[in-house]
Amino acid sequence: MILELEDTFFVGEDTFFDSVAPTSSHGVVFEDDGNTGYFYAIGKLPGQEILDALHIYDVENVTEKGRQCSINIVWTNDWQFASLLINNYCHAIFDFKNKTGYSRNAFPPAKGKWQNNKERVELTDDLLEELLSGK
Repeated sequence: MILELEDTFFVGEDTFFDSVAPTSSHGVVFEDDGNTGYFYAIGKLPGQEILDALHIYDVENVTEKGRQCSINIVWTNDWQFASLLINNYCHAIFDFKNKTGYSRNAFPPAKGKWQNNKERVELTDDLLEELLSGK
């Protein structure tokens, strides 16, 4: 596993973190716009096209508001999976090989060619272990 980003932020404050896989044509972005937190799969420049988006939280529902949170973006060694960890808890993961995103609330519904119009699957601890173990 490659720890690509390690930082801190406050939920509800304008926040933007990105991480781009150095050996491929994709990356990820975490953004808190003051109302919601989202994790995006992106294509590299030019344009940084959004390939998929995963809802992480609504600020009004977060109990950690006002407290500093840690954020980590971790990639697998082959740069095919990117995970978003907030306070050491995995909230979302993108599987670039299979063009699929998983989040704890399975929102928003999958659409477009990146998900191949499959139903979004909720990220559980068991699924996370399965994805990262390569089973």
